[in-house]
Amino acid sequence: MTTFDVNAILSSTAYDADGDKVGKVEQVFLDDNSGEPTFLTVNTGLFGAKESFVPVKDVRQDGDRVVLPYQKDVIKDAPKVDADQHLSPQEEEELYRYYELNYDNGRDADRDRDLNDRDRNAAAGTAGTAGVAGAAAGRDGDRDLTDRDRDLNDRDRGLVDQDRRDVADRDLTDRDDASVVRHEEQLNVGTQERETGRARLRKYVVTDHETVDVPVEREEVSVERTPIRDGQARPGAGTIGEEEVEVSLHEERPVVEKEAVAVEEVGLNKETVRDTQKVEADVRKEQVDVETDADRNLTDRDRDLDGRDGNAPRR
Repeated sequence: MTTFDVNAILSSTAYDADGDKVGKVEQVFLDDNSGEPTFLTVNTGLFGAKESFVPVKDVRQDGDRVVLPYQKDVIKDAPKVDADQHLSPQEEEELYRYYELNYDNGRDADRDRDLNDRDRNAAAGTAGTAGVAGAAAGRDGDRDLTDRDRDLNDRDRGLVDQDRRDVADRDLTDRDDASVVRHEEQLNVGTQERETGRARLRKYVVTDHETVDVPVEREEVSVERTPIRDGQARPGAGTIGEEEVEVSLHEERPVVEKEAVAVEEVGLNKETVRDTQKVEADVRKEQVDVETDADRNLTDRDRDLDGRDGNAPRR
């Protein structure tokens, strides 16, 4: 604590344990006995209108930054304490309890320190005497200490009563500034991509029957008779006997062969089609009505009048 530069802290910006900015450091509260820093206040809330108290335990000072060992939401929700006056013991205890720190140990240590200082002063006052006079002086010193303790207890009791009255007044002030927060539901509409199906290319074989007309040629035999004129006869043609002449006949026949050839390439293309769909849902919202005591009294009076009219005799 003693390593803190109070003047530097007052001009620093406070950050929470996650590194988020909390606000400006407004005040530093010192212990009444030791003079050491115990609390600092940070501007929070809307436009920094609220001062939130934070214990300086485990607070780190890093140049113009003050790193607080708590998260921003915890600091903003700290108990509401008036930062313009001296902290009461009850307020200190409430703050320590909220930040889960041991407040009783700190008070016991201060009380023990005060008692030790008081005992040392009493021992120093009686060290130079001896015998009966020394014992009497010691008893007088003890009586004085007892009276002083009684006065301190009365003073503490008065401070406690005053603190109770301050807390009651502060509660009344907070109740006068009562407010409610109105909520309503809003539709957050978005899109989500999901798989609707798959498209596949499948190749299979079908058999078609085709008929093709193929032109073919064949040779046929026909008898051709040609008269022989004188002088045109072949040698030996004048011999009578048997003779045979043979000729070859030809014809064309269709020949079928199959060949696989590539005729086309088939592929799949994806394209995005944009459309609009309507989304409907029920949303709730809160309404705030202001009702005064006068309105409530009028309502009760009307109810009484209705009851009285219902009980009136009919003619």
